[in-house]
Amino acid sequence: MDHSLVSIICVLILGFFSHCLCDRLNLVGTNNNIFNVMQYGAHGDGKTDDAQAFLRAWNSTCAAQGSATLVIPANKIFLVTNLLFNGAWKDTSHWINIEYINGLTIDGTNTGGLDGHGSTWWPCKTCPRPVVLSFHSCNKLNVNGLRISNSPGAHISINGCDGATFSNVLVNSPGTSPNTDGFDISSSKNILIKDSTIHAGDDCIAINGGSSYINATNVACGPGHGISIGSLGKGKSHEEVEEVHVKNCSFTDTTNGARIKTFPGGSGFARKITFEQIQLTNVKNAIIIDQHYGIKIDAGFSGTGAGDLAINLNCESCLNIVLNKISIVPSQPKTQLHTICKNFHGTITSTVPKVTCS
Repeated sequence: MDHSLVSIICVLILGFFSHCLCDRLNLVGTNNNIFNVMQYGAHGDGKTDDAQAFLRAWNSTCAAQGSATLVIPANKIFLVTNLLFNGAWKDTSHWINIEYINGLTIDGTNTGGLDGHGSTWWPCKTCPRPVVLSFHSCNKLNVNGLRISNSPGAHISINGCDGATFSNVLVNSPGTSPNTDGFDISSSKNILIKDSTIHAGDDCIAINGGSSYINATNVACGPGHGISIGSLGKGKSHEEVEEVHVKNCSFTDTTNGARIKTFPGGSGFARKITFEQIQLTNVKNAIIIDQHYGIKIDAGFSGTGAGDLAINLNCESCLNIVLNKISIVPSQPKTQLHTICKNFHGTITSTVPKVTCS
């Protein structure tokens, strides 16, 4: 498989935007502002590069007055090079990059999706691996019903966005695939991920610096590395994350459940973080905090642990942490679960196994 190609299989994408920040182009639209990529020269045979047809259709959609719809029909396989949906494309770090769009809706039919053919990339340890779908500086975004599989790198990237809802999204890559985060969120706020399933080789959801008011509800994670805050503070940088709320989520056969990752020497905070109604099945590290500056976390977990270390609070100075309603039992008989707790400042009211701090 050519590393410059990704396939879009049987997916319907509908775009409705109240205001498009693309340059207006003098292109003729179609009736009812519906723009089908087939009318712009796409083949949909899985062999021909349809990238230019997609861009021509996008340009017409963006140039339309009022609401407009971009249609990628079902029952076709589209092979495309990297696409930048803002009127130009020369970005090798993403396959499909959507940026500077307000009020965009993407609705998939759940009869197909995006296949990044990541298995052709994963054996190369030094190759820069692109993200399949990236959103940059998009506000009031609504994405529903998409399926993305086998990304070379992360599946979905969200950067600089304010207001986005992702629902009924299926991410499906092997647990052995390297660095294939389900969602990477950075410098964004008011993001909701709900009613979705994520199988990945790295974090199901990674929440990075500059992000706030991030919510994950009814998300099934596994395999993967769990839901992570960070890494934060790399290169002694100042980074802030706050108002992260994870509720009614499940973790199955994951490396971690909740993790907060920071680098020594960094500054900033990770605060107002809650995990509640979390169900664990065969999770190696249910709660792991590798922390080097102030953190506040309130957690509620129940389920089974695969390793022998259920809770690892390796703090330089963990502040205002509340551990409550935690019940983690061994997934294997005759196994005893342990905890680590260093430099802890907070409240422990109800935990199984018992947490003893030094």
